[in-house]
Amino acid sequence: MRTFDFSPLYRSAIGFDHLAQMIHEAQRGEAQPSYPPYNIQRVAEDQYRITMAVAGFSRAELDIEIEGDSLKIVGRKQRSGETPTYLHRGIATRDFEHRFKLADQVKVTSASLDNGLLNIDLVRVIPESLKPRKIAIEGDDKLQMVERKAA
Repeated sequence: MRTFDFSPLYRSAIGFDHLAQMIHEAQRGEAQPSYPPYNIQRVAEDQYRITMAVAGFSRAELDIEIEGDSLKIVGRKQRSGETPTYLHRGIATRDFEHRFKLADQVKVTSASLDNGLLNIDLVRVIPESLKPRKIAIEGDDKLQMVERKAA
């Protein structure tokens, strides 16, 4: 197993210790469930969409919630009293739970269920304080003007 030394990062960057923790958790080998299948799409510069195939689930059987920096999607199929007899069963309707880590500025904006596809739209909202801005350079303009007049 590989281990990474993050000490150079800690010497020159402040506040990135959560990144090292995230990499460590990903390396532990916790397998992300593959059911139901899903896509993560970059729609625009700061917009994303998670599309999850949830055929057979109704809106009432799906739950989406934010817990800290995690997006949790849960599907719990409501069971009826009778068990049908299948000749072939190709559509899985088992319960599931998916978790996605969200960056600090990523927010869920909407969710919709259409034709068996659950679409969750996310956007990265960058606060004004984190956006690039110009800094005015102050100088001795008055002093230079006085020196020019004296000459």
